[in-house]
Amino acid sequence: MCFLSRFVVAGIAAACCVAPGWVIAGQLTVRLSGDARVRFVGAFHRWDQDGNPRKPVNPKAKIDVPEVDAVAQRAGQGQWVFKDLEPGQYDLVILADQRTRIEGFTYAPVLEFDPFFPPTATVDEAVRQTITDDIRKSRHYENRVEPLYMGGNQKTVRVLVMLIRDKPTSYEGIRPGAATMRFEIWQYEWRYGGWVKNRRTRVLHRVMLHRDQLRRWTWLWDPELGGIELGSKPVEIEYQVPDVASKRLKGLRPY
Repeated sequence: MCFLSRFVVAGIAAACCVAPGWVIAGQLTVRLSGDARVRFVGAFHRWDQDGNPRKPVNPKAKIDVPEVDAVAQRAGQGQWVFKDLEPGQYDLVILADQRTRIEGFTYAPVLEFDPFFPPTATVDEAVRQTITDDIRKSRHYENRVEPLYMGGNQKTVRVLVMLIRDKPTSYEGIRPGAATMRFEIWQYEWRYGGWVKNRRTRVLHRVMLHRDQLRRWTWLWDPELGGIELGSKPVEIEYQVPDVASKRLKGLRPY
């Protein structure tokens, strides 16, 4: 079972105390436990304060080389340390043996001026089922579209969605066997007595690789690794790397 505790709260520097152009750096220490053989811990600083992407998504990204904003250094006894991080909200990603990737997320806003929903946000089961049914009954270019997590309130629900196309595509002539995969945040809004999907989305990742390789990977998402607030003071967290065979976490598994 996965457990994350945040036992040092980040301090946030007031803007009036910071000289223009000067950013106070912070340190994040991640203490890992569990049987998985971790070989990489990174951090994404995905969104600005308004929920806009801080950099474009790379369509040529690779599963085994996360394009993170910071890489932790191994410090022994299960500790991984990030130094000199600028204040903000971070999502962690862990790479382990056996083609395993575990990543955090938060529900970023799809529209301007909307608030973030924390990764711990939930929805009623009836709402979850309604939105899940809508996604599964809708037509998609991808042959596999799975809602992984949902969070929101009575008016707005955001969904972390996995989209895979591992059937022949227009890339076949250039890259035989190519498959595509995306992870996105979708938004559903309560309108006129029903849940309606907004056309806009937020893309977290877009990758392309041979379908045989794709089907051998485990890429799971854990809310506990998302939305970590960092200010100028050190933050330490503890995380037990889960047993991926337990299927508690959602995402891509070998198939």
